Amino acid sequence: MPAKAGAADRSHKGEAAPDVQFERPDGTPTSLAAFRGKPVLVNLWATWCAPCIQEMPTLDTLAGEGKLKVVAVSQDLEGGKAAAPFLAKHGWKNLAAYADPKLGLSTGLNANLPTTILYDAAGKELWRVQGAMEWTGAEARTLLGEAGA
Repeated sequence: MPAKAGAADRSHKGEAAPDVQFERPDGTPTSLAAFRGKPVLVNLWATWCAPCIQEMPTLDTLAGEGKLKVVAVSQDLEGGKAAAPFLAKHGWKNLAAYADPKLGLSTGLNANLPTTILYDAAGKELWRVQGAMEWTGAEARTLLGEAGA
């Protein structure tokens, strides 16, 4: 049974990150494999998703702390053309405009928006949260501590 919205779901623990390409902020292709070697928090979001927008300020703060790599990947069909201006308009300076206009990540992970997944340094999933979360709050800090970052 999946975890309730905003709670950690460990049912995928140990699964490898999907081998799906998406776009770096400069439009060149990348994949989650490029981030192996250190824990990474991957957030799937879209400009039209109200819960996504609700949690973005705390994700931006978390990214700015520099303790954990935060990769927020827009699932907008327009890709970076939608994500970059949206992030800039809201003044979120610590999140880069990664984009997945082919929706490979959300499809490959069978994920609704927003979904945030913590991967360990080997690229294995530790947990995922579907729904908005306060990423600078105590509950999130406890979960993020599992990254060992």
